[in-house]
Amino acid sequence: MPGADLMTPPEARRGGHTAARRAPAWSRKLRRDWPMLLMVGPAALVLVVFHYVPLLGNVVAFQDYSPYTGILASTWTGLSNFERIATDPNFWAATGNTLLITAFQLVFYFPIPIGLALLVHSLLSPRLRLLVQSVVYLPHFFSWVLVITLFQQMLGGAGLLNSFLRANGATTFDVMTDPDLFLGLVTAQAVWKDAGWGAIVFLAALATVDASLYEAAAVDGAGRWRRLWHVTLPALVPVVVLLLILRLGEALTVGFEQFLLQREAVGREASEVLDTYVYFTGVVNSDFSYAAAAGLVKGVVGLALVLAANKVAHLAGEQGVYSR
Repeated sequence: MPGADLMTPPEARRGGHTAARRAPAWSRKLRRDWPMLLMVGPAALVLVVFHYVPLLGNVVAFQDYSPYTGILASTWTGLSNFERIATDPNFWAATGNTLLITAFQLVFYFPIPIGLALLVHSLLSPRLRLLVQSVVYLPHFFSWVLVITLFQQMLGGAGLLNSFLRANGATTFDVMTDPDLFLGLVTAQAVWKDAGWGAIVFLAALATVDASLYEAAAVDGAGRWRRLWHVTLPALVPVVVLLLILRLGEALTVGFEQFLLQREAVGREASEVLDTYVYFTGVVNSDFSYAAAAGLVKGVVGLALVLAANKVAHLAGEQGVYSR
């Protein structure tokens, strides 16, 4: 009846309208956000197919896996592969090399992108700033084969450095084949290749600093260095903490190609890291289950380091990777 709605109590009408508003909330969001969902769909599919689905393959770490019989027909061995890891001196030697390289690069490589970002940010000329950015970013796009070849041409036995020393009657030395210099060599290669690219994040953080803070500090009599210490660096602290946490999560991952290409030149003792150890054990020697167990240990340790570092960041008053 036309007047039936007027006879309905106001509370019932409000309740009905509220239920009508709540019921299709997900459909309204779907209609509103479908272009974004469609855009992110392929990336999410790639992430699931190539990152999450392969995690199911970690089951071979608990088997005596053979590619000829497959996962379903392979014999279950429980924790025997992990027991082998605990008593394998080669695994612990590779772990020691990996942690040493990580610690060395954390001290000598991690601060360099910060300093480079501060240097580029201080340039007043936009054209000069763009030129410097382009030059320092470029090596990131070089392959490790090209990077190592360039270092070989400069520091190798027949490189520019030794040619100069030989021409002046000085003693020559081959940096590229000296195991004692390998730690500094790989760090120098990483700095040359990726420091400019790593500075992008810090430059983005510096771009968000309110210019009025610099003006207020200048009015208060703060010079260039005091403005850097009291305005610029505090703005970088959250980003530094975040990247440091993520870097600790990759403490057992220092690279593969860089070390594989130089392994024969300096020897396994100096260049063997966990990535190359898993490759030679699992792929070259066909010990897939043991290599999977080593990779699983590496992933669990990386996750534990991220969680621990994030907890420390919370205690220090920073947000970290995720909020409390």
